[in-house]
Amino acid sequence: MSSVPRPAARPRSPWWVVVGAGTANAVGPQLYLATTGVFVLPIVEDTGFSRTTVTGAYSVAAVGMVIGLIVVSRLVDRYAARYILVPSFVLFAASMATIGLTPPVEAVYFVPCFLVGFFGAGTAVPATRVVVGWFDNNRALAVGVVTGIIGLGAALGPVLAGALIDSVGWRQAYAAMGLVAALVSVTMIALFVQGRAERHVRGRLVAETQAGDRDVRLELPGLTFAEALRTRQFWGIALGLGMVGVVVVGLQVHLVPMMTDRGLSADQAAQLLVVFGLASLVGRVLGGIVIDRVHGAIVGPVVMLAPIVGMLFLYPPFPTAAVAVAFIGIAFGIEGDLLALLITRYLGMRSFGQIVGPVQAVFILGSAFGPLLLGLGYDELGSYDPVIPVLMGVLVTGAVLIGTLGPYVYPAVRGFDRLAARDELAAAEVLSDLAGGEGERVVPGVRQAS
Repeated sequence: MSSVPRPAARPRSPWWVVVGAGTANAVGPQLYLATTGVFVLPIVEDTGFSRTTVTGAYSVAAVGMVIGLIVVSRLVDRYAARYILVPSFVLFAASMATIGLTPPVEAVYFVPCFLVGFFGAGTAVPATRVVVGWFDNNRALAVGVVTGIIGLGAALGPVLAGALIDSVGWRQAYAAMGLVAALVSVTMIALFVQGRAERHVRGRLVAETQAGDRDVRLELPGLTFAEALRTRQFWGIALGLGMVGVVVVGLQVHLVPMMTDRGLSADQAAQLLVVFGLASLVGRVLGGIVIDRVHGAIVGPVVMLAPIVGMLFLYPPFPTAAVAVAFIGIAFGIEGDLLALLITRYLGMRSFGQIVGPVQAVFILGSAFGPLLLGLGYDELGSYDPVIPVLMGVLVTGAVLIGTLGPYVYPAVRGFDRLAARDELAAAEVLSDLAGGEGERVVPGVRQAS
């Protein structure tokens, strides 16, 4: 079956999709990752596990997420978002709750942690695809607001986890967090998260639908995954942004010990993590506003070089260190906006899920390598200082890769956002014409971008 009838059109605000996607993912994998540190001591005391074992669950979940991203990337462009999001969130929440049921056996403890990452992979990519599908003129801002809401959830998560552990213990705390994650995410998805012009038969997306007495194609402009792999832009985006992940995540993990080595008190060093988190939140929203107006190949290198300035001034006193950390945090926040924006501008929307999944997997693997690099450097050389020039070189290389991507292949369609909010199938017709090489990059009758 190639088409389904279209129900009566009704305007909808795409910003409710942003709110729904952001709120759902605020209680997704980031909730687990952000609260891992709060659970370390209670789990160690109750089970006798070493701290290395408990914190190693983060790495196990990361491996699960990488594998999950490869799987879900094959599904996102074929199935309606809700058919992936709802089961993924429910299974993620169940996996997180199951952690509290595990006996004090290391191998058993790691199983639900792996599943948290594996099923968690199905919560982010489909939601991102839905959001970027509704927006073109304000695409980076929409993604920035989503990641900002997720970051806010990550900031509040440890407070929730701490209160639950104090009141009911760590095992029931995981059960309660799983229940919250399931209820909030499924409610948000059911109420707000729906793809633009998304028509399906038993969940499987169709290429054509009906609007009144005419057929409407739902084809999206862009490259297939195989075609994308043959472009330098794919590898430039994956490697360039992955290099930033190596540096920024490595600095984030080692920030407290690094700054105590350099003379700050433990409390002051911990406060720098708060600065980092707030700066990344600002970067996500501010970055979205800027990237929608300034070419990503210009913004990207500037942002990627900002942590170099931060590293040069990452020394006491506390105010100087705080400003330096803010530079690093803002860069980390803006980078999240760049990923989705650059992929859609250079490789298109046709195979967005298949493309963004592997790229995010590369970023996660790179992020896991960053802390290891700094840790090995410290163990072998007795100081973090000799590793800093290497990190700067990595950032410069990444900035060059992003800065040489060239002009956008799929620039924004002027007036698209207003048209999508008013008539989602009319917007689909504009994109299908572009996919067939027949359209222009402006909505008829619109003189300026929305």
